[in-house]
Amino acid sequence: MRLRLLRRRLTVSAPRVSVRSAMPWPLRWVLCALLLGFSAALAVWAFEFGKDIAGLDRNAQQELEQLRREVRMLRTDLSEAQSVANTSDSLLIAERSAQAQLMMQIRQLQTDNEVLRSDLGFFERLIPGSGNDTLSIRGLQAERLSETQLKWQVLMIQASKNAPDFKGALEVTFTGTLAGKPWSLRQAPAPQSVIIKGYLRMEGVVDVPAQVVVENVTAKILQGTSVRSMQSFNL
Repeated sequence: MRLRLLRRRLTVSAPRVSVRSAMPWPLRWVLCALLLGFSAALAVWAFEFGKDIAGLDRNAQQELEQLRREVRMLRTDLSEAQSVANTSDSLLIAERSAQAQLMMQIRQLQTDNEVLRSDLGFFERLIPGSGNDTLSIRGLQAERLSETQLKWQVLMIQASKNAPDFKGALEVTFTGTLAGKPWSLRQAPAPQSVIIKGYLRMEGVVDVPAQVVVENVTAKILQGTSVRSMQSFNL
């Protein structure tokens, strides 16, 4: 009987035996978590303590403060540089505007100077010359503006003081050659009526053929059919 019980225990048909731990699994997990947390805290403490011993943290703080000061200085320098650049741009724009205005004034002065020169020559011709004629042509001029345009100018004066107004006509004739043949042209189809009160200046532009060679300009002051004064100008 005992032998059978022993054989049954030693064979496959023997009853199962389970081994259980004396400590529950939840408690084991809690202990493992505590152990890991303690190890991590110990590692962090050791790392911080090592940095304090080596002086790394203090140097990093000093370098960080130094970098912050340098950044503030660079920002200040950048702001000042931008202010100077903006001021320079404003001054440059103002200088360009003043230069443009100055150039306009110079051109206007040149134009005024030309007008004054023309007026000076005009009034110089108003000075009475020697002679007994009270009515005369004192300033006949002509110039070629282009191949097809010719400008003329006539100054008519009465030399005597308090002379009555003269009523007559002005005729300006241009003569020359065109293709080797004689050529002539008047400034108007008919003489132009004029009223001279002391002096009178007239001017105009006539169209001429491009191939014509203008050699002479003649101005006449007419009163009816009689010529009161005449002057010629050779180009």
